[in-house]
Amino acid sequence: MVAQDLNGKRIIITGANSGIGFEAAKALTQKGAEVIIAVRNIQKGKVACDSIKDENPKAEIMVMELNLADLTSVRDFATNIINQFNNLDILINNAGVMIPPYSKTKDGFELQFGTNHLGHFALTGLLLPLLKKTPNSRVVTLSSLAHRGASIYFDNLDGSKGYKAMKFYGQSKLANLLFAKEFDNRLKQNGITTLSIACHPGISSTNLFKFGKKDTPKFMRALMKVLFQPADKGALPTIYAATETSLKGGEYIGPDGRGNRKGNPTIETPSSGVYNIETMKKLWDVSEKLTGVSFDFLQ
Repeated sequence: MVAQDLNGKRIIITGANSGIGFEAAKALTQKGAEVIIAVRNIQKGKVACDSIKDENPKAEIMVMELNLADLTSVRDFATNIINQFNNLDILINNAGVMIPPYSKTKDGFELQFGTNHLGHFALTGLLLPLLKKTPNSRVVTLSSLAHRGASIYFDNLDGSKGYKAMKFYGQSKLANLLFAKEFDNRLKQNGITTLSIACHPGISSTNLFKFGKKDTPKFMRALMKVLFQPADKGALPTIYAATETSLKGGEYIGPDGRGNRKGNPTIETPSSGVYNIETMKKLWDVSEKLTGVSFDFLQ
């Protein structure tokens, strides 16, 4: 799936200790990319790195700490990256939490919106100077089929007026999709060559399904293996979005099968009306205000 040689390319993947991110990291290192696994749990990240190196001893891979539910951690991670490296070819905003009980991030945001969207929004903005310096860089942001029929609850972003886990997951994944599109619009408007591309894995068997701090129940894991495609297949849209040279920015990549649930990666057209200009602008403004991160688009 990864056609070209990626030697010399530096890639950051958030949440790559398991699932889609792990499979993407494995595939990208096999083509010579240097991959930084950005994870909340360093020990799990090290296990993932060791697993990849066991299969590919030449893999250039390292782990760094990043907790997207804590803006201080996001800022510290971005500072460390900028201090250590002078380029960044690809940022893959992959990490996420799904349908947890009502809870908040360290900064007081509803956990799913705060982690899945705001954490990645802030991270991308803080790393933009490095991305701008790197020719043909790109940012890949993972959305989900759950964006379909979802809304942004601007009057209840923190869930204090009522919370339903799946609705708020859908909100966070819609926010990911709208951010990716608006980001690409703004990059193009400012003459910046960095591309922003969204993607989704269809329905894949990963450990994204968390119940509080517990792992996915055994019966659920068994059912997922039957109904869903494996994580390595679910990672293909991510890999395609990160490496396909024909992409121009602003695309949405997903599986080509029925309902976009399974299959090989293709350019997908979101539902009519998803890219609402006013909603995208409002989401951007709110995200800047909540995170305190403003994107420096000036060359």
